[in-house]
Amino acid sequence: MSASIIPRQEVRALGERLRREGRRIAFANGCFDILHVGHVRYFEEARRAGDVLVVGVNSDRAVAALKGEGRPILREEGRAELVAALESVDYVVIFDALTACEILLDLLPHVHCKGPDYTEETVPEREVVRSFGGEVRIVGDAKNHSTRELLAEISRRAQEG
Repeated sequence: MSASIIPRQEVRALGERLRREGRRIAFANGCFDILHVGHVRYFEEARRAGDVLVVGVNSDRAVAALKGEGRPILREEGRAELVAALESVDYVVIFDALTACEILLDLLPHVHCKGPDYTEETVPEREVVRSFGGEVRIVGDAKNHSTRELLAEISRRAQEG
């Protein structure tokens, strides 16, 4: 595993250390089941929101609960490793909850970044972020990339033979 993939229990200490160093922390999260260009653009813009980008990757159990039967395609360790390999990402943590509320309360990022499939009002963690003085920011390009659509296209092409 990459050195930038940290255990869930070390998130609080990471946040404390980064704040002591005066670093502005941006946090992004998601399933990232099949990495695509929309994810890369999301991470790049999220990274510009801070000095350091921490990405929460949903566990296999959480992805199955959020996305349904047959998901995830890639196991959590592989998804975390792919995300960690991106230049814009500084740290990755796998988390098991269905929302990022608990991890946000441990990390206390300055900015919680969500993709364009949300608005600031629909971000599930918005009240938690506001409770510690953080900012919610919508980042990434227009939502014209999705893992669901990519999987449907792969299935369609496989059926065409």
